[in-house]
Amino acid sequence: MTHLPVITAMGGVSPAGRSAFHYGYRRLVIDRLTTDKARETLLNIAVLGGRIEYNGNHWQDHTEQPIELDPWLDQHKQGILDGTLIRQLETNIYDPANQRHHNRTRLSPVDGEDSLSFTLKKRHLPNQIPDNWQVTEGDGNNLHVTVNGPLDIMMEDSHSSPVNYAGQLPSGFDPAELYPSRNHPRGLQMTIYGISDALYAMGIDWDVIRQKVAPEQIGIYACSSMSQLDYNGNGGMLQARLLGKKVTSKQLPLGFADMPADFINAYVLGNVGSTGSSLGACATFHYNLAQAVRDIQNGTHRVVIVGGSEAPILPEIIEAFSTMGAIAGDDVLQALDGGTSPQYRNACRPFGNNIGFTLGESCQFFVLMDDALALELGATIYGSVNDVFVNADGFKKSIASPGVGNYLTFARAAAATRAVLGEDSLRQRTFIQAHGTGTPQNRVTESAILAEMAKHFGASHWKVSAIKSYMGHSLGVAGADQLASSLGIWQYGILPGILTTKALADDVHTEGLDILLDHEEVGVDAMDSILLNAKGFGGNNATAAIMSPAVTRRMLEKRHGKKALANWQNVNESTQAKAREYEQQTNQQAISPVYHFDNDVRGGADLSFEGNGLNLRGYGQKISLDLPNKYADMSE
Repeated sequence: MTHLPVITAMGGVSPAGRSAFHYGYRRLVIDRLTTDKARETLLNIAVLGGRIEYNGNHWQDHTEQPIELDPWLDQHKQGILDGTLIRQLETNIYDPANQRHHNRTRLSPVDGEDSLSFTLKKRHLPNQIPDNWQVTEGDGNNLHVTVNGPLDIMMEDSHSSPVNYAGQLPSGFDPAELYPSRNHPRGLQMTIYGISDALYAMGIDWDVIRQKVAPEQIGIYACSSMSQLDYNGNGGMLQARLLGKKVTSKQLPLGFADMPADFINAYVLGNVGSTGSSLGACATFHYNLAQAVRDIQNGTHRVVIVGGSEAPILPEIIEAFSTMGAIAGDDVLQALDGGTSPQYRNACRPFGNNIGFTLGESCQFFVLMDDALALELGATIYGSVNDVFVNADGFKKSIASPGVGNYLTFARAAAATRAVLGEDSLRQRTFIQAHGTGTPQNRVTESAILAEMAKHFGASHWKVSAIKSYMGHSLGVAGADQLASSLGIWQYGILPGILTTKALADDVHTEGLDILLDHEEVGVDAMDSILLNAKGFGGNNATAAIMSPAVTRRMLEKRHGKKALANWQNVNESTQAKAREYEQQTNQQAISPVYHFDNDVRGGADLSFEGNGLNLRGYGQKISLDLPNKYADMSE
């Protein structure tokens, strides 16, 4: 029997806001929500960004003055919305108008002179004194230096970045302020917030899971695709000496790409089960999801947390992508529209006349359980994962060019959907979240793949969207953004359209496709499945097949029976009640993330053997040592 991986919780934060309870999705379609839901969404974003909070007696803004909530929301609505999604870079990350760099230059003696001279503090004297230097004592701690001939130096300077836009977390939100961040890189600060959001929103205490599930049956798979590249991570490790500073003891270890998973293990859950990080450029989340799905399907794991955190909005990263021609400067963006200023909000235009992708930051985490455990614990069912397929491109002319791999992943995901749900469901009730980067190359190659797949599988109007048009490209977390934004469709029944693309480009393939350039209200039960597509740099391709909550419940009832579903529903009422308590809190004030530093550290004294099992303090189930011989037909 293959166990079904059920999605039981999600959390995190993206440029659209918090993922839990579909707030990020709701920001995308806020103009189609009911008045109450739209207002609640605005409130959640405002609280997240520290604009307002409820102190137990009254609402107050950042001045700590009492306010009336409804008039305040009316007054600040546009400002709240403007502080989300893709927009002009905000200086809380870095100042794009004042980017430091060094210029190589040569100082030469003035005409008629053979040397130049200057004073230097003794502590700044180079370890290796150049041969053409003459050093003599000066006043106090100063030295007098005479240089015979020219002197090559690096002169500090600054420049303005040609790219001034990105998909940034909501204005005012700073995860470092919510816990003792101790100079953690931004991606790890986001990790602590995101996983805490998912755990709280699950509505089931982690200790309950730890008593029900053996330690080796829990897994954590999460990472970033480009590691932690700000100054507190690898960026500082590489820059420090060139900036005249020292490398710290934390920069290298905290810079590893697998640190999101490591932080969850060490400082949030105390997990001793399996852990890992599979990197695959833009398909990184899909790779980790594939590992989680295999573990649950095979029965080796009962609970797996999968996700990632990426904080790549840094001047060096933007400059590198810009040099590659992947990100366009403000001048090119402005020229695209022929206006007097660049339209930052519309920078990413999948399948339209476009100029490049837009960088974004995000952290997203999901809790998967096997079907039996989800029912037993009364977990909320957001959907389930049918399967995830990964294929490389084969031989390539350029490492950045597309190949055949995405044809394979999408065809296999579509075939898996057909196998479980049938031809009609695949053709009529399947929605596609395209990779949709907003580059001229992607709009042609990906639309060609989707059109070819539609032709083969007999689809006449596959509905297609691309959420990067709202949030930008968060690299290794892009697939998680797709999933978080898609699950809301089954709660609110609205397919988010590509609002930044006003018309499809002439070279886009449309046969068998319905590429949505506006929101479409289809109802909560219109779609049985969603295909999440990823076309990653370097030939990292993946497609995930996700099934709806309604389909998932029907499958669970068929396997476990109506009585089991009825029991699940009864238990789930308390799960949802607890989750709603947390939701109400997030609509009033900032949450305190789960963060356990130097807490309940275990050692050998916390282990004990019992028969063919190993007990670990704090867990209700033994680690089994009664392992089968997988090679019985080959061994003696």
